[in-house]
Amino acid sequence: MTHETTFEAGGSRWQIIDLPAAAGDRLARMPHIHRILLENVLRTAGPDADAAARAILAASDGPVDAEIPFRPCRVLMHDTTCGPALVDIAGMRSTLAEAGFDPALLNPVLPVDVSTDHSLAVDAFGGRDAMARNLANEYRRNGERYRFMKWAAGALDRFTVHPPGTGIMHTLNLERLSKVVQAEAGWLFPDAMIGTDSHTPMVNGIGVLAWGVGGIEAESVFFGMPVTLRVPDVVGVRMTGQLPEGVTATDLALTVTERLRRIDLADRFVEFFGPGVSTLSAGERAVIANMTPEFGANTGFFPVDQAVLDYLTATGRDPGHVALVEAYCRRQGLWFDPSETPQFSEVVEIDLSEIDVSVAGPRRPQDRLPASATQVAAAEVRGGPARVVDGVPDGAVAIAAITSCTNTSDPGLMVAAGLVARKARALGLTPPPWVKTSLAPGSPTARRYLERAGLMEDLEALGFGIVGFGCTTCIGNSGQLTDASQQALAEGRLQVAVLSGNRNFPGRVHPQLEAGFLASPPLVVAFALAGDVERDILTDEIAPGVTLADLWPTGTEIDAALALAARKDDFTVAYDEAEDSRMWAELDAPDSELFPWDEASTYIRRPPFAGFGEGSRLGSYQARPILVLGDDITTDHISPAGAIPAKGEAGEYLIARGENPRDLNVFSSRRGNWETMLRGLFTNRNVRNLLAPDIPPGSTRLPDGRDLPLWQAAEVYRAEEQPVVIVAGERYGMGSSRDWAAKGAALLGARAVMAVSFERIHRANLIGMGVLPLRLPAGVTPETLALSVDDRIEISADEATLHPRAPVSLRILRADGRVEALTAIAAIETSLEIETLRQGGLLPLILKRLTAQA
Repeated sequence: MTHETTFEAGGSRWQIIDLPAAAGDRLARMPHIHRILLENVLRTAGPDADAAARAILAASDGPVDAEIPFRPCRVLMHDTTCGPALVDIAGMRSTLAEAGFDPALLNPVLPVDVSTDHSLAVDAFGGRDAMARNLANEYRRNGERYRFMKWAAGALDRFTVHPPGTGIMHTLNLERLSKVVQAEAGWLFPDAMIGTDSHTPMVNGIGVLAWGVGGIEAESVFFGMPVTLRVPDVVGVRMTGQLPEGVTATDLALTVTERLRRIDLADRFVEFFGPGVSTLSAGERAVIANMTPEFGANTGFFPVDQAVLDYLTATGRDPGHVALVEAYCRRQGLWFDPSETPQFSEVVEIDLSEIDVSVAGPRRPQDRLPASATQVAAAEVRGGPARVVDGVPDGAVAIAAITSCTNTSDPGLMVAAGLVARKARALGLTPPPWVKTSLAPGSPTARRYLERAGLMEDLEALGFGIVGFGCTTCIGNSGQLTDASQQALAEGRLQVAVLSGNRNFPGRVHPQLEAGFLASPPLVVAFALAGDVERDILTDEIAPGVTLADLWPTGTEIDAALALAARKDDFTVAYDEAEDSRMWAELDAPDSELFPWDEASTYIRRPPFAGFGEGSRLGSYQARPILVLGDDITTDHISPAGAIPAKGEAGEYLIARGENPRDLNVFSSRRGNWETMLRGLFTNRNVRNLLAPDIPPGSTRLPDGRDLPLWQAAEVYRAEEQPVVIVAGERYGMGSSRDWAAKGAALLGARAVMAVSFERIHRANLIGMGVLPLRLPAGVTPETLALSVDDRIEISADEATLHPRAPVSLRILRADGRVEALTAIAAIETSLEIETLRQGGLLPLILKRLTAQA
């Protein structure tokens, strides 16, 4: 059933999987996602290809409960997810060598690209030297990590590191790495990949099937294992109409996020279709696709059409390859037809003409508001109306950041921000002194086209000079607030962030800021000028005699500026210049197959879990609850990424080892040191352990009444050979694809995590670390369980009989002798996940498979 055939295009003859022949009359009914998966299994699944193909084809008639193996053609990572993965790999290589095996057995079998984008912080801002100063600080703080990454680039096959300054991973993927159609070894096939970041689906905007996975799962793919998934349930979003004048792709993305979050999209894929799709540029589609994790799905897919070809041309792709993409997609039934309605499991209707100017906040990205309603939202956070004070007001904008791949990858949005700045500058407007302004584009190309359009000078005049090319404020690397804002916070006044990012959880953008609003880049500039969110930004005065209508650019003005700015060779030139980094070239990295561990290092430590392991954590046992948590616990809550406080457990550990207490760096930079990360678990100030709500975050209460930091409590339980569990509410593990959130659970000794529901990537990461995720039965929550430190939980998870979605018996053994019986569901989706749990995690499984084949 492989349906191999040949295809002539571009003067060459290519091997392809004949999709129209393989699918027959079902092809037109299949979502494009299923078409791409069908091609993938027929080409790569070997003896499992026929069964997998039949399962995918059957999905055009209704839901199918069957597993399929997906083999991506490449992997994308960033520096703070690749760091832990590389430490794992270096540790596994050491394990292999100690066991008498060749460490080179452990080598990626497919291309892996790493973008160094997550460590840039906004220390300097507002001046033309800010970018150079921030880059110098980045290398100073992260030199040891970067040398380690450079070692890996030399020691591992097919492993490429893109140095600091080359932009954000998803923009790099859009503008440079993605082929849309791969041409390799005489074959043509769809570009399909995974990334160790939840926003990997951004590239869905140009027709590349991709989704985010945890770093642990990515490691298994490095070494030849497939991504095993059930035939995905595909939800269709039918778009009609056209965006009104003055409404941006950001406004649409926030509306899509709001609408889709109302639906249970766990483990489901989303595909956009309908005539409205054809009115959107590829850049606008990418903005929407970037928000996929925020609306809770695996993908936000847009098929290939003329807009994608236009984007490939505009970003400097080879014309011959662009023609090949079109020919292949038309031949294979992968070309978008706006009149076509595939068979989706569910359809959501969105009329683009009804979208209005929006923000999201103040605490979650799915909480869309009309841009006019920020005053009401701020009052809810504050618990009352704004106070009239001198100086920095209540509801002041402490941070105004044009940041994140989400919106800075669309030139139209960047130009719109520049035009608002130009009009404001002409009127003599500047932001108030308490506003920390910054511009951190996802691509080094942005500076070139903004300068050519004459808009860079206007942005700089308002304080929006480029601080670097990286994630910065979007992931919490926002640097210190202005002195005025810090004083206002000390006096109890509400301060907020306004950013063009994708997440605004309390404390994420900055640890002192409890509220944040997501907005389009031009709206960020407008709020910076206003200085606060205590007004209707659409109609109230931003400055005396000036409203947003006086500043907002028309579509004609944006198009004219884009025409002036555009030059397709910018993309090749800008990236080539950024890749040719003198500072990166000067890094002195080891040249060896094995990494030379340094026990004195505070950045890179050999991890205790990168070996053959201690076996399965399954079985029947009685566990103590070490943590009981509420709803919406994010991976930021579990394993922080931001600044390491000197007075915390992690800070004290580092200071005791000679680190400067005034510059401990951020947790995301220390993920190669398990001792530091262990001490940072659950220390976010918004985390409450319901076992003892009065104790500090990051701690627990033992049955003997002692309150201890979690890592010390884990040592006590480990010495007593007492298993522990974590209990949580809905959407446990939402947010970033942070494998340390799962590694931390394993290091705390958790054999299971019991939750009302799990976010997809974190669930998979827990299994990757050998920890069993259990869904609580309907109606049972942490609150209704009302666990105490004296209670025990008996779990019966027999590894011989456990299967995907199996019932698992629980008994709550109360301290007073009462016993309550419950039945949970194993949150396991595939047979590979069962095998992973039986082996104690993915890293032991990888090592055992490799050595068995050696």
